[in-house]
Amino acid sequence: MEPVIHARGLGKSFRNGTVAVNGLHLQVGTGEVYGLIGRNGAGKTTALRLLMGLLHPDRGEARVLGRSLWDAPREHRQRIAYLSQSQQLPDWMSLEDLNRYTGHFYERWDSAHLRSLARGWDLPWNSPITRLSGGNQRLAALALALAARPEVILLDEPAAGLDPIARRELNQCLIDALLHGNGCTILLSTHLLGDLERLATRVGIMDHGHVVAEGAVEDWQRTMRRVQVVFAGDSSPPDFAIPGALRSTSLGPVVTALARVTDDAQLDGIRHLPGARVYVFPLTLEELFVDWFRDAQPQSSTDDATPD
Repeated sequence: MEPVIHARGLGKSFRNGTVAVNGLHLQVGTGEVYGLIGRNGAGKTTALRLLMGLLHPDRGEARVLGRSLWDAPREHRQRIAYLSQSQQLPDWMSLEDLNRYTGHFYERWDSAHLRSLARGWDLPWNSPITRLSGGNQRLAALALALAARPEVILLDEPAAGLDPIARRELNQCLIDALLHGNGCTILLSTHLLGDLERLATRVGIMDHGHVVAEGAVEDWQRTMRRVQVVFAGDSSPPDFAIPGALRSTSLGPVVTALARVTDDAQLDGIRHLPGARVYVFPLTLEELFVDWFRDAQPQSSTDDATPD
């Protein structure tokens, strides 16, 4: 069975020479919540735009629900909702206006659900969007996306500008969307890794236009560790490596690694080295992210790049 969201060898460059997406491979199955994380400029926003058919790839393919959205008919596109990082609603319209207008484009449009979300988030039904705060405008855009009762939701920084209470309510609405009908599939890009840790089933780390590591959140929480080995003397032994290390740095007698530790016994060999002291620290998703990119060079911003 083909994944709900499928990118294969996906590439996109812009006329200024910026390579935003470079050989991206991505698969998201039915009912999954897949979190795409990475530094600014990693290509996350461009990847979502390619999947949504808002940009045409230079190479590779992007398919959602079995076909490219670049030339998909309306009846296919209406099964998918997208909330962009810079989403702007017609500011002269109210939610009531948008409910009437937008509902014409979606067969599964749920006005009652939109009203329920508006009440739960204290969003005025009859006030023009321009009178709402930036955070409430963001909530209004998300409420409209969820009212379409989509099978797939692509979200680019959905909680940007929201306070902690609104973020919690947003997460609950996404969980409700997963439970509705036969199950909704969500792909989201976010820097709020604490929220993602509670919501996502799998996470992919994107760097320089492609996914460099991915895994189940539960598995990463269970196995990813910061391992530090301190040797007696002024330096570590030549060619020393921590088992399972993904990234490693050395400073004098101290070797620190981001490592996958599936069994504590895999470190027994270095514990028995003369004069070696071994320290193992669990990591949150945010700490893992920081450790992964700790020594990486800053990237130029590609996420905001647009074609001329």
